[in-house]
Amino acid sequence: MKATGVIRRIDELGRIVIPKEIRKNLRIKEGENLEIYVDNEERIILKKYSLMKNMEEFVGMLAESLNALIHKNILITDGDVILSASGPCKKEYEKQVISSTLDRALKMRENIVEIHKKDISFIEDKKEECTYTIQSIIVGGDAYGLVIAFSNDDPITETDGKMITMATTFLSKYLEE
Repeated sequence: MKATGVIRRIDELGRIVIPKEIRKNLRIKEGENLEIYVDNEERIILKKYSLMKNMEEFVGMLAESLNALIHKNILITDGDVILSASGPCKKEYEKQVISSTLDRALKMRENIVEIHKKDISFIEDKKEECTYTIQSIIVGGDAYGLVIAFSNDDPITETDGKMITMATTFLSKYLEE
């Protein structure tokens, strides 16, 4: 564990402020959940909590299934990273931090369909010219991730959009349980 050299006082309600620099470096956003642990040496450990991260194997199978059905690249994210990728894009996208474009779509709970080729960055510093659909995974009013289908060659069809909508609805319902 590395020391930050930052000291904070606990207020009368037991709250503590995590410095902006630390929140920025760890990509902790307002409203996000943190897990709290206490170890054997009486240290308090805060860890970012991702409901989706606990389902990596499951979302991997879902991404592979969607790719097999609609023959498009598939990305499934949580609030920070691409948890699973399927299709030719798998190696370059899996486990990468999402771009500010996807972060904004997640915050705005956007569902986007682009049927004409357009430039987009799914991860920073890499643009794709493609057609795509981006759907938000909403649980209890909060956005927990995205399901994305994109293609550099074939247009996104209405059926592709319906399949991605079904996947996000399924994940939302599953996570509510």
